[in-house]
Amino acid sequence: MGPTVAVVCFPGTNCELDVVEAVRSLGGEAHVVFHDHRDVDHVEAVVIAGGFAHGDYLRPGAIARFSPIMDAVGAFAESGGPVVGICNGFQVLTEAHLLPGALQKNAGLKFRCEEVELVVASTRSVLTSQATLGQRLRIPINHFEGNYTCSDETLAELREQDRIVLRYAQNPNGSIDDIAGICNESGNVVGLMPHPERASHTLLGSTDGRVLLSSLLHAAGARLQPAG
Repeated sequence: MGPTVAVVCFPGTNCELDVVEAVRSLGGEAHVVFHDHRDVDHVEAVVIAGGFAHGDYLRPGAIARFSPIMDAVGAFAESGGPVVGICNGFQVLTEAHLLPGALQKNAGLKFRCEEVELVVASTRSVLTSQATLGQRLRIPINHFEGNYTCSDETLAELREQDRIVLRYAQNPNGSIDDIAGICNESGNVVGLMPHPERASHTLLGSTDGRVLLSSLLHAAGARLQPAG
């Protein structure tokens, strides 16, 4: 049996079943975990799926960060467990301070729903370890507040520590340094705005998201191996 992925769902999440299906198509196991749960036991990875958690009131992810499940996700990440936040999930991770920076409204105040080209900027994260540096991927975006921003000091750290994992080939939303995804210092927590689960089958127009989800399952599978 492959590694098990917990897919976190808040009120307003709408991509959880897409993630479950994509993970299962790659040989992993996945199940939905609701926001009121207090543990993520017996799993090897966590994905916070996209959508509109709590209706995106206040700021996207600002209410979700206080859900009981987020304490468990934080502890799982602290233990080295692979955690990926997709779109709204990325916003949740920044609000929970598991990743630096913030997501603001897109440049031009336009909702963007389109396929974009990404460039793999680092392979040291749990989401990009099986990709190739410089590899180009066609993956959809679907967001209004995907414009990543951070302080000059944080940007310098992200660059110096090789923590920018994905960049847009042509920036669709105004993100600083064309950032589409970043990771934490250890590389086990990743946030990205594009949706790899929507590029995981030929019927969806692209299978380029599979290398990212396969990377996640690879990292998760390592946690199944006996220590020593």
